[in-house]
Amino acid sequence: MRFEDIPGLSAVKQKLIQSVQSGKMAHAQLFTGKPGALNLPLALAYATYIHCQNRNLEDACGQCSACTKNLKYIHPDLHFVFPLSNIKNDKDADRFKAEIMKSWRSFLIEQPFGKLDDWTSYYGGENKQALISREESREIIKTLSLKSFESPYKIMVIWLPEFMHGAAANGILKILEEPPQNTFFLLVTSAADQLLPTIISRTQLIQVPLLTDEDLDSYLCAHTEKNESARRTILQMADGDLNLAMKLTDEEENINHDFFSQWMRACYKKNYAALVQMAEEFHQFDKMNQKNTFSYSLGMMRESLLCLSGSTTINRSKGGELQFIQDFSKFLNVVKIERANQLLSDAAYYIERNGSPKMTFLNLSLQLSDALNS
Repeated sequence: MRFEDIPGLSAVKQKLIQSVQSGKMAHAQLFTGKPGALNLPLALAYATYIHCQNRNLEDACGQCSACTKNLKYIHPDLHFVFPLSNIKNDKDADRFKAEIMKSWRSFLIEQPFGKLDDWTSYYGGENKQALISREESREIIKTLSLKSFESPYKIMVIWLPEFMHGAAANGILKILEEPPQNTFFLLVTSAADQLLPTIISRTQLIQVPLLTDEDLDSYLCAHTEKNESARRTILQMADGDLNLAMKLTDEEENINHDFFSQWMRACYKKNYAALVQMAEEFHQFDKMNQKNTFSYSLGMMRESLLCLSGSTTINRSKGGELQFIQDFSKFLNVVKIERANQLLSDAAYYIERNGSPKMTFLNLSLQLSDALNS
């Protein structure tokens, strides 16, 4: 991964580049941002830049031997720690470790913007709790006690440290505060509030924002064949999340404006027969589209609130979608929108945790109907 492979985020990239150019790199850095932010890609691009033998003022060269190995994630001085489910069936621990590391490298290449659920699905650990075991802290200390092989620098990337076993988190505190010379920790998290305060105090925070609509749209234009209308819908649902946006481009039946508008009309008119039928239809969606339904709906509630407040200049909706929102917002107020947002967020939580889609959707619809008519 190089900086040029990551859309937007120019200010963060420049900050990282300047730290290397000036030789003032913090020995432990915490890349933090909301779920969907490109924390891990930035950390990987930063590692590539640090190791690059011919780096320039904008990026790693991408051609030296260090870059070639980093782009395949096989550089001997680039080490990884990541959450893993208990799927171990091989009694040979070394062989299992080698196989899972091979899967990890393939995952980073094939799904460079992937999240935890993408990773667990990739290696077959879905529906099992992923964590970073207590043994990992000993492995970290053991690995970093060795001399570097090729680069002047050793880099340890810890992805999602909030999943570290308590003993593992405490076990790395000393080496995190006083690492060996020319050793750098890059911790990548989407839940910094769940980390030990003693870990946060030992790291320099790198705040990674979500992508702007402009940067995300530019990436979609360059990497997909979606028309402007389709991209606008994706931007609304993705809300700066590149990983989600790319998944939406691959879906053949994304939730669209027609479904949402029919749903809200049925809720407002208390058309319970229609709501039951829509619950059946929702049940037939795959899980991705079920989650997208609620994501899109939350976006539409945001748009309605903007119309209600008169802040139409920052509306994302256009055309018929915007016309519906303008009409729909006339029947809303801040209290109703707040209630709808909470109900939609709760329903998304239940779907994520394998609740019954039909029951979740119908229960949500009945409560939305009451909220809209209150």
